[in-house]
Amino acid sequence: MAEHFRVNGGARLTGEIQVVGAKNSVLKLMAAALLAEGTTTLTNCPEILDVPLMADVLRSLGCEVRIDGATVEITAPAQPNEAADYRSVSKLRASVCVLGPLVARCRRAVVPLPGGDAIGSRPLDMHANGLRKLGAHTEISHGKVVAHAEDLKGAQIWLDFPSMGATENILMAAVLAEGTTVIDNAAREPEIVDLCRMLQQMGAKIEGSGSSTLTVHGVTSLQPTQHRVIGDRIVGATWAFAAAMTRGEVTVHGVDPHHLELVLDKLRTAGADTSTTDDSFTVAMAERPRAVDFVTLPYPGFATDLQPMAIALSAVAEGTSMITENVFEARFRFVDEMIRLGADARTDGHHAVVRGVERLSSAPVWASDIRAGAGLVLAGLCADGSSEVWDVEHIDRGYPRFVENLRELGADVSRVTSEPDR
Repeated sequence: MAEHFRVNGGARLTGEIQVVGAKNSVLKLMAAALLAEGTTTLTNCPEILDVPLMADVLRSLGCEVRIDGATVEITAPAQPNEAADYRSVSKLRASVCVLGPLVARCRRAVVPLPGGDAIGSRPLDMHANGLRKLGAHTEISHGKVVAHAEDLKGAQIWLDFPSMGATENILMAAVLAEGTTVIDNAAREPEIVDLCRMLQQMGAKIEGSGSSTLTVHGVTSLQPTQHRVIGDRIVGATWAFAAAMTRGEVTVHGVDPHHLELVLDKLRTAGADTSTTDDSFTVAMAERPRAVDFVTLPYPGFATDLQPMAIALSAVAEGTSMITENVFEARFRFVDEMIRLGADARTDGHHAVVRGVERLSSAPVWASDIRAGAGLVLAGLCADGSSEVWDVEHIDRGYPRFVENLRELGADVSRVTSEPDR
């Protein structure tokens, strides 16, 4: 027996919704708590499956972790364990971000290669090379990343690609290194800024937050802190696409609309009306969306996490759209499931061409990752009849109260337990 979502199409989503902390931030902030002995408290945390999974990783390293709704308390020991538990690490990709803090605190780390979504190759070479520049000896062998260092010293580090994970690991190691580290071509995502802000609250000296160059002046120790997790722009954007696809009107609270300027601009091009405040935005669509082209790029470009939503929108838009994927090569696996739902789509290398149809067709489909699952549910809202979206544990890893939120906006969606029939 397994759970799936039953999605009945035809509803127009309307109303207001509150977005909580970002999945892509909270897991890294939890890892950063390893950098200071004592209790660090995170608030506005999303109640998603990945948070307790990350808590298990930290417990395997000797931390005490208490989760109480949207609050997570992490008490790091004076000397964390240097080796992370394989079973815990294998369940989520973000677990690799304990590598930098462990090298910084323990001068040694053993982290099994992490698991996570099947969206393509995400090698750890840049993580390892950055730590080597800081003075650590690193190797990847027998399914583990092993790093050790007598001392960490500041260095000039250039990233071949503005990888969030590599930026985070190098940054968290550099804050306790001797001297000054400069990270060029660093990731610029709001979640990186959130991590910098928390590290600064802990006593780190970081310059250039939000830019492509981070300058870190190492300190000898950090102190625990209390920090509010930034709102989840990917979840917020998902609701924006849902409003546009269903010709509805949704106001999203708890997200900085400046983090979604490109997304909102694309939706306006598609025909939506948008308005913003300091921490909310509204998307309203009266007619069938117009076709828009999308190209995924690191921030401030269009986020790869929103590529499935872009394809879902294109599938019901008037006209033909081209979606170009520049970050994760396997993300187009999602297109095969969209075709099950009646989408007129084909892929060629890094490109997908989608010719919009007036209405999709109901079908059983399977989610291959968090965002693909959300995109399939949105597509199901625009299909005739009742669709089934399986492997919903992926969606639960990234979207708190997903079904409940959809129902509050007027969608006919329910969680069902039954035997899958592939």
